Amino acid sequence: MTPQEMKQLAELLQNVPGMKAIELQDVQGLAQLLRDAPEIGSIEVKGLFGTKVVITRTGNGIPTVVAAPAAYGAPMAHPPAGAHAPGGEADAREAPRAAAGLKEIKSPMVGTFYKSPEPGADPYVKAGTRVSPGQTVCIIEAMKIMNEIEAEIAGVVREIMVDDAQPVEFGQVLFRVDPNG
Repeated sequence: MTPQEMKQLAELLQNVPGMKAIELQDVQGLAQLLRDAPEIGSIEVKGLFGTKVVITRTGNGIPTVVAAPAAYGAPMAHPPAGAHAPGGEADAREAPRAAAGLKEIKSPMVGTFYKSPEPGADPYVKAGTRVSPGQTVCIIEAMKIMNEIEAEIAGVVREIMVDDAQPVEFGQVLFRVDPNG
């Protein structure tokens, strides 16, 4: 997509009924996401009663991320990669380790992880929660859009690998699920 086409798309999207203003940088970010992640088949922006973004993976055609604005405050600044203190709790959780029989739910994007739909609300899931495909397990905020992340597998959540309001990377493990639990 050329810069001119992105600008035209941003202008068109601002005129969609119910669509909140979309900045050129947001459209550029979505276009860059398509270029950088070959597993993403499409990105669809919807209006009417709130802006939503649906991202589908190639091959299965099932929406894996559905985004909608939520009640969180201003976006947090993201520390640069590797800015964690060595030996900290987050590093221990991010280190790859063998988890026999557990399946992983990974982040489909870079952003900020939220365990609940709004501050102070109950989390979507806790360790021991049974999940099914399509069930929302968390939110990842990216480019001021709240993306509901859905489970792709059925099972029992055994581990939550990220703390609330922490930055996450593309492909980072968010949850470990026991499909036999």
